[in-house]
Amino acid sequence: MNYPFVRPKFYLRLIKTLMQFVSQPQYLPLKDLIVKNKIFDTLGLFLIKLVFSLLIANVLAVFYEPKNITDANMSERFAPLTYLLVGGVILPLYEEVCFRLSLKFKPLYAAFTFTSLSYYLLTKAIYKTNLSLVDETFYTRVLLSLFLGVIAYALMYRKKITKKLAAIWENNFRWIYYLSCVLFAWLHIFNFELTCTNLLLLPIITLPQLFGATIAGYTRLSFGFKYPLFVHMGTNLLFIGLTFLPLD
Repeated sequence: MNYPFVRPKFYLRLIKTLMQFVSQPQYLPLKDLIVKNKIFDTLGLFLIKLVFSLLIANVLAVFYEPKNITDANMSERFAPLTYLLVGGVILPLYEEVCFRLSLKFKPLYAAFTFTSLSYYLLTKAIYKTNLSLVDETFYTRVLLSLFLGVIAYALMYRKKITKKLAAIWENNFRWIYYLSCVLFAWLHIFNFELTCTNLLLLPIITLPQLFGATIAGYTRLSFGFKYPLFVHMGTNLLFIGLTFLPLD
């Protein structure tokens, strides 16, 4: 089998295609690509993202290295296998539903996204706790989010509303895509302490997440939802797994 991962032209093509998409995002599934090529392109973008993230992290560490309190908190609260499951599988699925699923508009997709965002807002703004924390408020947060999601779906499923929302998506898709990328990146500031320095450096600290979001949005729209989902899971599982390695 011919593997392209050692060819610089392969990565240059991916970067060029990604830049073209980001400059003019649109929902155009690449139906002419076979599954093998979609997998190769997704893995290639994953490697580009990995190199970019490590480069930014190392450059930033020379001047300033914010502590990721979310990772520290989860590693303390969960056993290793549970940490892998929550941080490497459940949270990536949650975030992809939140920020990527409804880039392609369907009432059901939008309802899932609305439910996920409702859970986020209830958790962070109302109950002021962690997304993954199963405490006395957990089932309340989940049930309220599901209730709001069902209402949203019932409203959006009406024919007139569906047509209007579909038209809004089509006419403003570029900004919807950009907003999803920025929200995904900037909400990761809550992974760090909300100090003045971190807030001022927010665009730089969350630059890897912003770049990852542009890739995830591209692969979701061009290849399908499962591709950014598996890349997101793979990234998280890789970095969580590295934390288990002995440092001595």
